[in-house]
Amino acid sequence: MSNDIQDIGKKPANITFYLFLFYLALLSMLGFVATDMYLPSFKSIESTFNASSSDVAISLTTFLAGLAVGQLLYGPLVHRIGKRHSLFVGLSLFMLASAMIANSDSMLMMNIGRFFQAIGACSAAVIWQAIVIEQYPADKAQGIFANIMPLVALSPALAPIAGAFILNSFGWRAVFVSLCLIAALLIVMTYVFVPKKQPHSHKNAPDIRYMELLGNTRYLGNVIIFGACSGAFFAYLTLWPAAMEQYGHAATEIGLSFIPQTIMFIVGGYSSKRLIRKFGTAVSLNALLIFFALCVAAIFISSVVLETQSVLPLLIAFSLLAGSNGAIYPIVVNNALQQFNTNASKAAGLQNFLQISIAFGASSLVAIWASAGDNAIGWGILGCSVLVALGHSIQCHDSWKQIGAQFCFPDPARAARVTRNKST
Repeated sequence: MSNDIQDIGKKPANITFYLFLFYLALLSMLGFVATDMYLPSFKSIESTFNASSSDVAISLTTFLAGLAVGQLLYGPLVHRIGKRHSLFVGLSLFMLASAMIANSDSMLMMNIGRFFQAIGACSAAVIWQAIVIEQYPADKAQGIFANIMPLVALSPALAPIAGAFILNSFGWRAVFVSLCLIAALLIVMTYVFVPKKQPHSHKNAPDIRYMELLGNTRYLGNVIIFGACSGAFFAYLTLWPAAMEQYGHAATEIGLSFIPQTIMFIVGGYSSKRLIRKFGTAVSLNALLIFFALCVAAIFISSVVLETQSVLPLLIAFSLLAGSNGAIYPIVVNNALQQFNTNASKAAGLQNFLQISIAFGASSLVAIWASAGDNAIGWGILGCSVLVALGHSIQCHDSWKQIGAQFCFPDPARAARVTRNKST
């Protein structure tokens, strides 16, 4: 079966195809599940290690650091040993690190485990995208991205619920045992679904340097759009709880407020398939970016310009922006990775690294001005929208030379000649 992944796509009604989609969805969600499932366990971990809340919070920062670093490791590794063995390495590392955390006896041991757990999770985040790009033509790959990416939005909502249930039933260590079991399941599914050999057209493909990836304007422009849209999302998420508290809302209401955003992200992802089918990729992306800009304007007006007495206008505007993000993500990711379909793993790794970096930067900047509440959200999202516009401008050109031709630099000699001619 592992040699016939491409054949799966020829029978979309086949149960094997849906199992394959389930496998890809699990890979895509692994990092988010590992991030969010243990969040309800913070207090229990504090008690176990007699640690402060800030000590436990560092374990999340450590995981994010490993997640950023790990994105760049698997492209070169895939080129050397292939996607199948790279997944075995990464998922095994994730499983061992999860077991280490489950048996840890100090915060230091836990933080070391979290760092390596994140590096292991990166194998799934990078390689699932490469599998799609290398196994399917562009139109089918677009459809698969549109099917899977909305499901990723469910993981931040469902993972803490599952984590709370496991915590209450078995204790916090069982959360990481559960992650071990998920990794073991993915290893088995990798054995079944990922071919032992790379496709012939990709097997001997030359390695590519990261600077060559960045030199492709179509790739970089779409990646910037992806990262900046994510940055807008994280700028909002970082301060949204504080903004709701500012308007007098309790913790339960804050938790419920994430439901409409999650629903809209999923709706946006599945709507993009219909838009592309009817209008094509380019027209759909342009329309969605215009809609994104209108949402940004509504958020800025609601949070900065108007002195509103309710959080509802901002919540509605951001839920619509979440819908636009859900539709934009599959398009720009497919557009970017199709530029390097024989080096998709390395391209996906750099793409994810830049996305995480931009999102982390946006989150950090608004956090500095956290005291400004929803005003900081408005300015942060507006700044990200400028990056989105820059990315769109870059991806509309075939090369940096073509972009450079748009700029006309003054020629002092020519200016002097014109001045002399006028004077005579």
